[in-house]
Amino acid sequence: MSSNSNPLKEEISAQQSSVLLLSILVVALCGIVYELIIGTVSSYLLGNSVYQFSITIGVFMFAMGVGSLISKYFDDQYVRNFIIIEVLIALVGGVCSILLFMAFPFARTMYEVVMYSLIMIIGALVGMEIPILTTLLAKKRAMKDSIANVMSLDYLGALIGSVAFPLLLLPSLGLVQSSFAIGLINISIAIVNVYVFRHHLANFKQMMSFCILILLLLITCIFYGTRITSFAEKHLYFDQVIYSKQTPYQKLVVTRSPTNREQKLYIDGYIQFSSRDEYRYHENLVHPALSVAGPRKNVLILGGGDGLAAREIVKYDDIELIHLVDIDPEMVRIAKQLPMLKRLNEKSLFDERVTTFSEDAFSFINQPGIKYDRVIIDMPDPHNEAINKLYSREFYTMIKRRMNDDAILVTQSSSPFYTRRTFWCIESTLDNVFGHTLSYQVALPSFGIWGFNMARKNSILPQEFDFDVPTRAITKDTMMAAMIFSKDMMKLDTPVNTIMEPKLYQLYIEDLRH
Repeated sequence: MSSNSNPLKEEISAQQSSVLLLSILVVALCGIVYELIIGTVSSYLLGNSVYQFSITIGVFMFAMGVGSLISKYFDDQYVRNFIIIEVLIALVGGVCSILLFMAFPFARTMYEVVMYSLIMIIGALVGMEIPILTTLLAKKRAMKDSIANVMSLDYLGALIGSVAFPLLLLPSLGLVQSSFAIGLINISIAIVNVYVFRHHLANFKQMMSFCILILLLLITCIFYGTRITSFAEKHLYFDQVIYSKQTPYQKLVVTRSPTNREQKLYIDGYIQFSSRDEYRYHENLVHPALSVAGPRKNVLILGGGDGLAAREIVKYDDIELIHLVDIDPEMVRIAKQLPMLKRLNEKSLFDERVTTFSEDAFSFINQPGIKYDRVIIDMPDPHNEAINKLYSREFYTMIKRRMNDDAILVTQSSSPFYTRRTFWCIESTLDNVFGHTLSYQVALPSFGIWGFNMARKNSILPQEFDFDVPTRAITKDTMMAAMIFSKDMMKLDTPVNTIMEPKLYQLYIEDLRH
């Protein structure tokens, strides 16, 4: 960034100093939010959030160091250099989310190239800004005071950004529009600095015109953010997106195929069910556990906010109470109001016996309350450490305390074929807590072979099952067959999954890579 124009040699005014201090705060705020956006998108698309956020933060910090080192080779046109860097961050950071979503459908390798490139570019640009701003402030104050002010505001900005992202930006704007919005903040700071330091910029008018052009571009992107997001989701899901919302807890997407009108629900990019064969999954999840002789007045569903497991449970007339616990109230809302889901779940959540709780399942089950005769766990696969705890020994132990004698628990357990060690790790963990387990599997056209694990408190489980409610797929004979595992799916020695030693989600990620 060499130039023959006059550098900023005279002391800066109090107003200019205040603008620079504000710029430091905003630079740190925007930088941390870009990190969080990239880490969140990568967690949604690739899973293993601990790994994704660790890599994102680590590489970002390294890139900041590289940027700081590079900045010493710049000339002494500090204001001009700072403004140019802000414009570049606004451009690259503003489009980072949409670039990641567009890269993912092509190949994982392509996605990772884009991801690491964005982290390095944004991190290096942010790293370049701090030395420049510190030097500018030193023209007004002593270097010691300048460094103290820069670092304190940098940390404060990072705090504001890290709090604003999950509480404000993500729920209200979503990932794509959040990156546009933060880019808008970057370019706004650039415009403010262009104006405040206009007498020190030889090409003031050209720089202001360019900044305003970028500002208008980002405003347009925000204005058309819904269309841009729909465009990205079309390439991500390949089917028509009929519902999409980023909630404080997860990204919910419902799609419909234009060819066969098949509808699917995705959570954080992971498919949860297909309307074509979801009944096979939910019948096998619910009916074996409910068909066992014994009391079944009180039933607990953990997860299952779509109402599909509840649809099967309400078929039993002797069930008096059904508690459904789903952390996301939006999932329950669309299960009651979205026509596609209402049709599939047959309005099960309107049954007078069903009570829904918008709580974290871990917290709900750890509270005093009634005891249950049947517990149905319909959670997503353990693709990150947050969900891992819902398949842990501690979680199952808490559930056991909320179960009556001879009560039964069943949980979906991923695929014993594609994620074999994951499946048997869940079984080992259940066995460690209950001592009596039964494993079975079923073929789902949309997913392949899928597995379930059942456990019983204080009693053994039967080896034969009969069903006295209407079903479309499961029968006594198919259940007998489901308990037989071929050689390539038979039980493996696996560790017990705990919160302190979260083995399960690591096994899940490794299983998917093989």
